[in-house]
Amino acid sequence: MIQTALDIQTIRKDFPILNRKVNGNPLVYLDNAATSQTPQQVIDVIVDYYSSYNANIHRGVHALSQEATDAYENARHKIQTHFNIAKPQEVILSSGTTHSINLVANGFSSLLKKGDEVLVSAMEHHSNIVPWQMLCERTGAVLKVIPMSLEGELLMDEYRALLSPRTKLVFCNHVSNALGTINPIQEIIDEAHKVGAAVVIDGAQAAPHIKADMQQLDVDFYTVSAHKLCGPTGVGMLYGKEEWLTKLPPYQGGGEMIAEVTFEKTTYADLPHKFEAGTPNICGGIAFGAALDYLNAIGMESIAQYEHELLTYATQQLLNIEGLKIYGTAKEKTSVISFNIEGIHPYDIGTILDKLGIAVRTGHHCAQPVMDFFGIPGTVRASFSFYNTKEEVDLLVKAVERARSMLL
Repeated sequence: MIQTALDIQTIRKDFPILNRKVNGNPLVYLDNAATSQTPQQVIDVIVDYYSSYNANIHRGVHALSQEATDAYENARHKIQTHFNIAKPQEVILSSGTTHSINLVANGFSSLLKKGDEVLVSAMEHHSNIVPWQMLCERTGAVLKVIPMSLEGELLMDEYRALLSPRTKLVFCNHVSNALGTINPIQEIIDEAHKVGAAVVIDGAQAAPHIKADMQQLDVDFYTVSAHKLCGPTGVGMLYGKEEWLTKLPPYQGGGEMIAEVTFEKTTYADLPHKFEAGTPNICGGIAFGAALDYLNAIGMESIAQYEHELLTYATQQLLNIEGLKIYGTAKEKTSVISFNIEGIHPYDIGTILDKLGIAVRTGHHCAQPVMDFFGIPGTVRASFSFYNTKEEVDLLVKAVERARSMLL
């Protein structure tokens, strides 16, 4: 196996939380699919904002407001560059992926009619299901599901069969949060466009591992959360093609999203401000840009290669444990392993791992239909990032073996 050139021990020093102990044991943080940790370089940007130029943006003529505005809009340009977005006004800064999805769903309420069809995949997060159900209830549109295989891969022939002139919107995650599957979104986008449907891709789980290119994908909407990318919580990005963002009505009314207000009539601001009502998470947006700087300095390709090494190694080691089954065995995966041990509830395993200082996620991972498909209550999910090590994988394996011996 080719080894990456990343200096993992030096990288780990950038993350102060990795030095702490949990229940007297060194922290082994393997819940990166829920949220990543934050490097000191990003923490410093947050502290500097509140220490040096905390002010509201776009509205003030004083120095602090201008500095904050420049830093915030510079972060927008960093996001634009990272995802190869054609125009800065196609970058909408939101509170995260859920906010972004609801923004699009709300906008399509005025574009759909009874009998129109919306397609979602069978492996979606609840945030990628409920807004579309609500949209269909409001409009009379019909929600249809793209099925998946026991390996956790979408059945593309059945997807193509579902597409028709009635299909107006296709939604799919780039990467499954529950299974780690990398979905063939280029094919999904291309096929949907053949019938004139718009495509929304949830990139929350993909963005830490894959540097998606908006112009190459030709996707209509793409969503990301900063806290999956070594950034802060409460901020994210919605990319939308300008033509679509122009068609959609504003999601919220208030300050910043207006051009002129009278009691008789209000006119809306141009993009992107049309969708950015109220005072935004200014510090979060600036820190989002800093997090992208940090990841790009390491190199997204190097990160992906190293995480694949961790995935391969962890998969091999965990499968040596008697009775352990992995859910999600797609050929293309990110560094997520969902597993159970026969006869043991996943919560019980997670509780013992926590006592040993190992942080994993247990349950249905806000993807209950996926668990229902497999006929299980949930899984133990270990998700790896570039600051994890093979030594931590070994600690995980030993801890799972210990939990098994205690619970069976």
